[in-house]
Amino acid sequence: MADNRGVSYMSPGKVEVHDIDYPTWELKDGPGVNPANVGRKLPHGAILKVVTTNICGSDQHMVRGRTTAPPNLVLGHEITGEVIETGPGVEYIKVGDLCSVPFNIACGRCRNCKERKTGICQNVNPDRPGSAYGYVDMGGWVGGQADYVMVPYADWNLLKFPDKDQAMEKILDLTMLSDIFPTGFHGAVTAGVGVGSTVYVAGAGPVGLAAATSAQLLGAAVVIVGDMNAQRLEQARSFGCETIDLSEGDPVDQIEQILGVNEVDCGVDAVGFEAKGHGRGAQEAPATVLNTLMDVTAAGGALGIPGLYVTGDPGGIDEAAQKGSLSLSLGTGWAKSLSFTTGQCPVMKYHRGLMQAILHDRVQIAKAVNATVISLDEAPQAYADFDSGAAKKYVIDPHGSVAA
Repeated sequence: MADNRGVSYMSPGKVEVHDIDYPTWELKDGPGVNPANVGRKLPHGAILKVVTTNICGSDQHMVRGRTTAPPNLVLGHEITGEVIETGPGVEYIKVGDLCSVPFNIACGRCRNCKERKTGICQNVNPDRPGSAYGYVDMGGWVGGQADYVMVPYADWNLLKFPDKDQAMEKILDLTMLSDIFPTGFHGAVTAGVGVGSTVYVAGAGPVGLAAATSAQLLGAAVVIVGDMNAQRLEQARSFGCETIDLSEGDPVDQIEQILGVNEVDCGVDAVGFEAKGHGRGAQEAPATVLNTLMDVTAAGGALGIPGLYVTGDPGGIDEAAQKGSLSLSLGTGWAKSLSFTTGQCPVMKYHRGLMQAILHDRVQIAKAVNATVISLDEAPQAYADFDSGAAKKYVIDPHGSVAA
């Protein structure tokens, strides 16, 4: 049996690389594992040697202590890997296949999965519909920022790349298929982006940049990205986006300077519950992005909301925020007949199509998000750098596969 190491959340601001159990065909008790999932048999699973696994802004929320994540939780839901062993119930996935793993864990059997709502599978998380690897309150499935990881329902969940050598040549693009590329694309699609659209994306982190790239892929005429981080705004400009600096104040006037009107057709929230107000020295104000998007999106438009919102935030600014209750101007949304789409992206809905776009050179998502390769041991420092605002998407390469 091979050794296994993983990146674990220890306490607010602290992650460490530890020896962890090698995957087996049973979900064992451990940090964050739902008691009802302990002992769950996994004959339908596959064990992957991790080729790449990315640090996500959603992970960063946990690492900041802004969720109820327990110590020693193994992180990581953005996984690409090579199958090295399959359970007795796996029929089609084979040893040696190089695959992308949707961050949603889905059974493929329940009503929601059959309706392509794989972000809210009913059978993998006893607490509520929806699950993910290495994430708080998601059932306790072990994360993939590790050497090896187990993927349940492998025939359903894994997306096999058709040509292994071609895939390795484009691995920094393909690694984004597990989460941020389909998540950003979902944000753009649910915001109604189409040919000729004007789009405002709030947030220039990796998901925001992926949403902006997706809007361009969908034919948007103008994509405007707002943030307070100068390096991240520069990254957005590097692939043709217009940008606005929110430290200078409310985006309405800046949007008008770009478009000649003070509204856009489509709005995307790529920030989530740790949003700040506008202007220099702005403090946390978690409803800011949603309320601003309602203000600047044209009547009859839509908001795509891939940014994460939680029901438990120990660091929330008040009692309401700690429970995920925000002061939304819902009257504005109602008066303007705006549509809202929230929740986990159903990755499988977009997975194969976006893979094809990458393999056929229709998009360069790794360049757009500034993919930066690190080793497993460098992960703690990368978390710190990402938290400080580095305009990079960190890709962990546990076995030196990318370097090779």
